[in-house]
Amino acid sequence: MGKTIAEKIFESRLVDQPTPDTFVLRLDAVFCHEITTPVAINDLVARDKDRVFDPGKIKAVIDHVTPAKDSKTALQGKIIREWASRHGITDFFDIGRNGVCHALFPEKGFVRPGYTIIMGDSHTCTHGAFGAFAAGVGTTDLEVGILKGVCAFRAPETIKIQVDGNLPQGVYAKDVILAIIGRLGVNGATNKVIEFCGPAIDAMSMEARMTLCNMAIEAGGTCGICAPDAVTVDYLWPFIKDEFDSQETALKAYSVYRPDPDALYSQTLKIDVSKLEPQVTYGFKPDNVKTVSQMTGTPVHQVYIGSCTNGRIEDLRVAAQILKGKKIKDNVRAIVSPATPDIYGQALKEGIIEIFMQAGFCVTNPTCGACLGMSNGVLAEGEVCAATTNRNFNGRMGKGGMVHLMSPATAAACALAGAIVNSEQFKG
Repeated sequence: MGKTIAEKIFESRLVDQPTPDTFVLRLDAVFCHEITTPVAINDLVARDKDRVFDPGKIKAVIDHVTPAKDSKTALQGKIIREWASRHGITDFFDIGRNGVCHALFPEKGFVRPGYTIIMGDSHTCTHGAFGAFAAGVGTTDLEVGILKGVCAFRAPETIKIQVDGNLPQGVYAKDVILAIIGRLGVNGATNKVIEFCGPAIDAMSMEARMTLCNMAIEAGGTCGICAPDAVTVDYLWPFIKDEFDSQETALKAYSVYRPDPDALYSQTLKIDVSKLEPQVTYGFKPDNVKTVSQMTGTPVHQVYIGSCTNGRIEDLRVAAQILKGKKIKDNVRAIVSPATPDIYGQALKEGIIEIFMQAGFCVTNPTCGACLGMSNGVLAEGEVCAATTNRNFNGRMGKGGMVHLMSPATAAACALAGAIVNSEQFKG
């Protein structure tokens, strides 16, 4: 019987199998940020186990509230900063060099096909876009990972989602994943891996694939994953060029992590995106999804473009195309947060930041703050935000606030209209 991508990774990283359904895997990387890691650090210190398994395999960043907004968040930064210093963790990204973790770490080349990665963050599943197994974990698993470089997982059942067809103009990866979550439901992939495949996936950039995998958790998935291919190798080439003679050699090596034709899946879902319309959420669950045309005219008070889902240069370019030479509605405030300093710098070079500012956007430093209602764009009770983020839970961006999830193209159009509306790019 053939194997799925996850099964192949589990086999290659297996350290122990204490029960038939429990796999203890060797970790290639442990990612850390200042919200969840300080709790693990303090507990390890209290247990007299203030050690790390390999400082070169631990990557840390301050990204959720940056710069610190109060004494509590400043303390969280201080704890992880001092921990990184005393253990010689050189890949620590402090204020000024930091970015949103799930955009920054791939950008630095820290993710490779076949890797196993954990982080105390549910959207760690983003990194599966590279053909890696990446999962968000709780404090105990994070502590074990930091200390021993291993983590235990259940047997990896996989749902195969085949995405056929060509995306219509004005329809993007965010629309695809929202449509998929709408079909699967928020519990449809609980404790399972979602393996994305098909012609539409093959045609996507790495940025688009990261958007897909980022929201696998919103359907309950442990990890979203895409098979490594030439697009993957091309993205990684600046980081791996000394390891392989050519891109073709690298592709051959990474192809061992492609699924077998006779792999067994717990479920297979096929979706044709040829006639897909832009999608948007309503209510307070990510599977509450409608087409934008069904929600047209719904007023919004704030527009937010950024986050680990849609804050990359590709996302900013799309939004800027729609905003260029125009002004946002007077009764709307709009915020854009490029996901990393490099993305910010590239947006500056391309004139994108100027387009956003001339349109009336507030441009902020890279941060997760608004997405989880901690800083840089928190909503007041009764306010509505059109956002490119990944969660629309009740109170997610502020107590009593409503969040409608959508693509950067739709969000930019909403900023101009002051209400939910399709972008000019969509001709359907």
